[in-house]
Amino acid sequence: MTATPTANNSGFKVIGTTPIRHDATDKVTGQARYGADISMPGLLHGKILRSPHAHAVIKSIDAAKALALPGVKAVVTSADLPVLSGRPVDVAEGSPLNPRFLSNNVLAADKALYKGHAVAAVAADSVHTAEAALSLIEVDYEVLTPVLDGKEAMEPDSPILHDRLFRSEGEFFRPGGLRDDDDDSVPTNIASHFVYELGDPDQGFKEADVVVEREFRTKPVHQGYIEPHSATVRWDRDGRVTVWGSSQGHFAIRDFTALVLGIPISQVKVIPMEIGGGFGGKLVVYVEPVAALLSKKTGHPVKITMTRAEVLEGTGATAGGHIRAKIGATKDGRITAAAANFVYESGAFPGALVNLACYTVFAPYDIPNVRSEGYDVVVNKPKVAPYRAPLGPPAGFAGETLIDELAAKLSLDPIEFRLRNAAKDGTRRVTGVPFKKVGYVETLEAAKAHPHYNAPLGGPNRGRGVATAVCNNITGPASAVVSLQQDGSVGLVEGSADLAGSRTAA
Repeated sequence: MTATPTANNSGFKVIGTTPIRHDATDKVTGQARYGADISMPGLLHGKILRSPHAHAVIKSIDAAKALALPGVKAVVTSADLPVLSGRPVDVAEGSPLNPRFLSNNVLAADKALYKGHAVAAVAADSVHTAEAALSLIEVDYEVLTPVLDGKEAMEPDSPILHDRLFRSEGEFFRPGGLRDDDDDSVPTNIASHFVYELGDPDQGFKEADVVVEREFRTKPVHQGYIEPHSATVRWDRDGRVTVWGSSQGHFAIRDFTALVLGIPISQVKVIPMEIGGGFGGKLVVYVEPVAALLSKKTGHPVKITMTRAEVLEGTGATAGGHIRAKIGATKDGRITAAAANFVYESGAFPGALVNLACYTVFAPYDIPNVRSEGYDVVVNKPKVAPYRAPLGPPAGFAGETLIDELAAKLSLDPIEFRLRNAAKDGTRRVTGVPFKKVGYVETLEAAKAHPHYNAPLGGPNRGRGVATAVCNNITGPASAVVSLQQDGSVGLVEGSADLAGSRTAA
């Protein structure tokens, strides 16, 4: 296969050029400051004690021996945090979450719900002293049977993670909630259930000449960012909290930190440092509220930096789960119906965003009859976190695998089969909402006409494939200040994190 000739971009000042990254010099010379690089007078070092059990009642925590160790300044547990509402609220620029679950993920309350769940934290005058103190904290656990698989967690006799978790039904994501004390409903591990339906799927499958149905099992995949989570927090005497850390969204970190601590967001200031990768995994608070509590207790700034093992044990990967998908088509290559069922494992607390998978799995196609159903199920694993188009890749993999298999059974070129069923401007999605501008047909036609698609493979054990997936992007309010100077130059002030070269792009 030959390379495509590059376009002539001589008429542009930026497009087609290789601009120098504005952050490159600082990073290659070591001048760039990341979260772990923060140092200031009186700085203490924090470490977090994590549960060795995937499911256990925390009967008691005795920190007396740890506090007696020279150099140890404070120990905190969930008892130092306010008890928050167990009902979902909208915070962090409109994102719904459950305050109680957010707080209990930062520091376990009554139960440890996954191996690596934070149970207590220490502040000391050195990292080594803090680590030594962790081994002196005595935690009395009542070990319970864990459940690690989403389907097993849905069974009536499965171990229950949250005694008062209620199951929400609807089309829009809500992160689960806790029932009132006087509600005696049967306990469940199903936090949310979604059903989307368009047309008559049963009739659509009856009209199909060929039907393909498959099941898929996916596992949690961590974002694998190079830089571990790190934050330094100073709680001043006037009640103001300053956070230095590496995050993808410092306003969300501000809102989450304030919520967990029970203080107004106006009292929290987050200063973003350089970031060594995120991919969605650094939009969540883990160490910031803990460092804040330790700072409040000691009167000193406190820095907590995770080890790589802590990152993998104590932070969220993408959701694993079970997918069952089915597509039917006529002999002439027209899809008549599609159906999908998702069981996604959200980890110890609800929030797998399974609804995104439900309405993206078949989104590239104009299918008259569709049913998509999903379950958000809690299991004894770390609470999931976003990872590059949350839950889109597993859903897309399932859907596109069936599309390719159908094309093969119908003896159709994979792109031609997709073209016959491609979503266009105005195509109704399974949610009932029509697409606006799509451009999918044009993209497929360009791919089909490209020399690479029809070129010889050039040897054995080589293949060529095509696939399409949809990312349902989520955004919040944003602002920027642009000023035009007398000399014609333009000044820009905006509040985004410098991730993937955004500073240079701006």
